[in-house]
Amino acid sequence: MHEPQVIHHKILDPKQLVFQLNRWKLLSKTVAFTNGCFDILHPGHIASLSDAAKEADFLVVGLNSDASAKRLKGPGRPVMDEKSRALMLAALQMVDVVILFEEDTPLELIRMVKPDVLVKGGDYTLEQIVGANEVITWGGRVVINPILDGFSSTGIMGKIKTL
Repeated sequence: MHEPQVIHHKILDPKQLVFQLNRWKLLSKTVAFTNGCFDILHPGHIASLSDAAKEADFLVVGLNSDASAKRLKGPGRPVMDEKSRALMLAALQMVDVVILFEEDTPLELIRMVKPDVLVKGGDYTLEQIVGANEVITWGGRVVINPILDGFSSTGIMGKIKTL
């Protein structure tokens, strides 16, 4: 598959991400962070990522690795491998960086990124959001965006199974 360079360069490893974050900091730019499995990309994801991107100059998306997604979602998940999911996210205009993480939660990644804004979907409460306390402690904000009703990867998979 042909992967345009602009997309490929948005998928970073931790060392590359730290370098990029330092560049943005020197330019006094703000960073928003969100995360998820993004197993089957759907309009709910697009709405959530679009809302997250509005919160800062740049949007970093933490993507659960295949092993992490499997532990969180169960057998048969993820449907799409991490490379494919990362490529699709990186192709989205509102996403500036995609970084994979192996852990069950993005806490260590959030500590590394130190975002100005931590963004999660409306199916979470502030107390449930991993990293919220840390972001608030260093003066950042936590934003809970509304979810787009009727869309979920699990729901889409269930619908496909009934066809």
